[in-house]
Amino acid sequence: MKLYILGGDARIGFMAEGLQREGYTVSGLGLMRDTIPEIMPEEGIPGADAVVLGVPCTRDGQTVFAPFYNGLLPLELVRQLSSPGKPVLCGMASGEIHRRFASADVPLIDYFAREELAVLNAVPTAEGAIEIAMQKLPITIFGAGCLVTGYGRIGKYLASTLKALGADVTVSVRKPRDHAACRIGGLKSVETAELSGCVSDFDVIFNTIPCRIFDAEMLSNMRQETLLIDLASRPGGVDREAAEAFGIKYEWALSLPGKVAPRSAGEILCETVRNILMERNL
Repeated sequence: MKLYILGGDARIGFMAEGLQREGYTVSGLGLMRDTIPEIMPEEGIPGADAVVLGVPCTRDGQTVFAPFYNGLLPLELVRQLSSPGKPVLCGMASGEIHRRFASADVPLIDYFAREELAVLNAVPTAEGAIEIAMQKLPITIFGAGCLVTGYGRIGKYLASTLKALGADVTVSVRKPRDHAACRIGGLKSVETAELSGCVSDFDVIFNTIPCRIFDAEMLSNMRQETLLIDLASRPGGVDREAAEAFGIKYEWALSLPGKVAPRSAGEILCETVRNILMERNL
């Protein structure tokens, strides 16, 4: 089967190589891997059984996210050149983009919404967050007071990894079952609604909650020595202007898998895309 892969960051290049090893015939553009033949969209997309874009598939809603391509690739061109019924796989597509492709009878599949990707991506995300903490903190992770806000896929793996490194870990949760899970895992827990009263107790805070819980009021209760690492996707979980005003050390760590472990992240994407293609008998 022929795949055409367009744009994306370093992990997409490694994903393309992985799919090539799986036996797919792969070509594309803007992949930063010289093992993948470069073909312009007009030549490659019409003959492809599936098209794969990066994550995010677009940053401006108009052009394909392709940081390694010297030029602009209109998203509309992908839609026009894609064959009806042949899927386009991408990451983090908005509802509007889904509707635009559906109007051309082109199935748009968001691989970033897949559960296996979300679970496996927690590993490089957590490791990257801990790497930032190690670089920015004047103390070791061992013995550090760490707060992890949220106990989803990333929060669970991050909290358990920090504990394994000897940190004093507290997790902010909302549900009784998560309090119980933290207790079983040897982790402290606190109600997210009660964070203001204890947020000054920590050396480093890792936020995984995808809404703005670190507003001006919350930030005003923090110590300036505390490092705040936001792992939430856009628009983030921190009022950045307030953090600057209060002198909080703040890092917004987006797309960590692609930055700290692009090969591993690419292998995860390869597995996810392969699963989707196999489900569609491709």
